[in-house]
Amino acid sequence: MKLRLLTAGMLGLLGANAMADTAPSGPVVVHCAHLFDANSGTMRGETTILIENDRISALLDGHVVPEKLQAESDIPGMTCLPGLIDSHVHLTGETSPTGYTDQFRWNVADYAIRSTVYARRTLDAGFTTVRNLGDGANASIALRNAINKGIVPGPRIFTAAGAIGTTGGHADDTDGYRADLQGDPHAKDGIINGTDDAWKAVRQHYKDGADLIKIMPSGGVLDESSSVDNAQMTLEEIKAVVAAAHDYGFSVAAHAHGAEAIRRAVIGGVDSIEHGTFMSDADMKLMKEHGTWYVPTIIAGRYVAEKAAVPGYYPEQIAAKALQVGPLIQQTAARAYKAGVKIAFGTDAAVYPHGENAKELQYMVEAGMPNAFVLQTATTHAAELLRRSRDLGSLEVGKFADIIGVKGDPLSDIKVMQHVMFVMKGGVIHPTPPAY
Repeated sequence: MKLRLLTAGMLGLLGANAMADTAPSGPVVVHCAHLFDANSGTMRGETTILIENDRISALLDGHVVPEKLQAESDIPGMTCLPGLIDSHVHLTGETSPTGYTDQFRWNVADYAIRSTVYARRTLDAGFTTVRNLGDGANASIALRNAINKGIVPGPRIFTAAGAIGTTGGHADDTDGYRADLQGDPHAKDGIINGTDDAWKAVRQHYKDGADLIKIMPSGGVLDESSSVDNAQMTLEEIKAVVAAAHDYGFSVAAHAHGAEAIRRAVIGGVDSIEHGTFMSDADMKLMKEHGTWYVPTIIAGRYVAEKAAVPGYYPEQIAAKALQVGPLIQQTAARAYKAGVKIAFGTDAAVYPHGENAKELQYMVEAGMPNAFVLQTATTHAAELLRRSRDLGSLEVGKFADIIGVKGDPLSDIKVMQHVMFVMKGGVIHPTPPAY
């Protein structure tokens, strides 16, 4: 890798505002042997990208070296793509066989400190933007703010903070606790029972500084309740959350495995269905009619099914649900693609180890989706779901200079996306592990 004037390490250390704080002598230049055009789903030939401050200022055919430049990156044979977007992560936690006892030993600070490591792994993997769909104690809001200020490295975060659900549902963190520890979580904690609570919970998220809303209208795998797919929010509660969210400019993501929960969420006006394991043909038709996005998270299903076979990794109740859901999500994703449902990339990172996000691309291809389409789900589609297409999702003049590089052609071998060799976020090169 060739860098002139500023080394990759210096750029990374200077942080996101380095170029704004230094009088530039010219643009930063990235040379690409090939460039993925996310809008058309096709591969361009040799291209030179010019970057001014944090945005792309020009894309030029061929290998072009301006007379004046601030830095130049040239890795022979590199294929450039837009920074990837994971629409479903949880950066403040990670799977562990001791996870269900750690919560009684760890403080919020323990989770927060670990989240900085998970954020860096995610950026290392080429994911320059994420949608964080659930945390504890608003830790992802603090992480987002620290990353934005250049205090710690990580992806651009849009966070839902804590999820909103009902008493005893998938969002109720006290499921499985003994009676004297359960307490009575309420709207301030994201646990609602009725429409008034729904409005209060959304308004509390606005007060806390969330970027969007996440609801739990169905059961889930990794809580200690009995059902993975039962409906856990009424249609009226969902509509109230959506109405309140729209008042405050929020989009709404809905964790939903069961067909009835999906139906209610779509009718209630949510923007996306996450997981969707037991999605029916009628649900898919309804989602197409309403323009609802689907975020499959195949890797999460496969991982929990694998770990459920390891004695003691999960509590017995959770292992049983994981074995039920795990084998189905990939099949559902294949059906949804064939049905023409809008699909955005998401993984449920934390359910599996952070940094392995790109495996989802492989699993989507295995489900019958073309390589180009799969790359678009993690670029243009995800940017549209985030309502950030003006800034993200493709390599175009005026958009953020979020650029990643791989060796090889992901249109013929999607697995090359699991070995990212170059990461730039907002015009700043992020140093990747020495192994690359």
